[in-house]
Amino acid sequence: MSSLPSEPRTTAKSVTARALAVLGAFTLEEPEMSLSRLARASGLPVATVFRLARELEEGRFLDRNESGQYSLGVHLWEMGLLSPVHGRMRESAMPFLLRLHVATGQTVQLAVVDGFDAIYIEKLTSEVSVPIQTRIGARIPLHATGVGKALLAFSPPSFTDVFLGLPLARFTEDTTTNRRSLARDLAQVAADGFARSTGEYVPGSTSIAAPVLVDGAVLAAIGLVNYRLESLEEHIPALLEASSGLSARLTELGARTGRTR
Repeated sequence: MSSLPSEPRTTAKSVTARALAVLGAFTLEEPEMSLSRLARASGLPVATVFRLARELEEGRFLDRNESGQYSLGVHLWEMGLLSPVHGRMRESAMPFLLRLHVATGQTVQLAVVDGFDAIYIEKLTSEVSVPIQTRIGARIPLHATGVGKALLAFSPPSFTDVFLGLPLARFTEDTTTNRRSLARDLAQVAADGFARSTGEYVPGSTSIAAPVLVDGAVLAAIGLVNYRLESLEEHIPALLEASSGLSARLTELGARTGRTR
């Protein structure tokens, strides 16, 4: 009995994986890289990266400046704007974020869950400079930030249970790394309807955050943060108004289109 020939390892797949490794090598800390640095960061030979980088540059997925440094290209940015998170969520949220920013004078954040992290997808900053960890596109821990706790506390119990079973990284001396303590904290967040965090991820920071809920599911979180250890308690009503307003707006959009995401 003859067996079917095994499917060959296609060059297309390996090329795709290598191209993604090159694109995924860029970070907020290193938005520009030389060819040799890009090869080290992607774990690929210099000759391979040279060939891929040239093709990605032709497709506008990479840019190269006069000194030969590579950075992500405009075509990736254009594609990113087509995603639901960057499209409907950010567009719908902006009026509420702007209103909250003007009313409070604080830095306003919008974050969503991705895997076991949160990602900032929008930020309106105050006149005070912000750490690089909190810029748009940054991945942040769910257990050590205001927006992260707001997202985690209102996530499905199945997700929260799995998360609480993971090692909890310590970022500062104030980070909660005890699972039982974090579970109690999340229960309080769920009861209050908003989260607080002080110095748990970035020393000297204070934040409050509230979930954006549609049909009981948390789609995002809106947060306020400052880096002067100032109390944000007086801004809780404005924060809750922004989060509930965005929730209502997304619910309305979902009812019109039959989708909520």
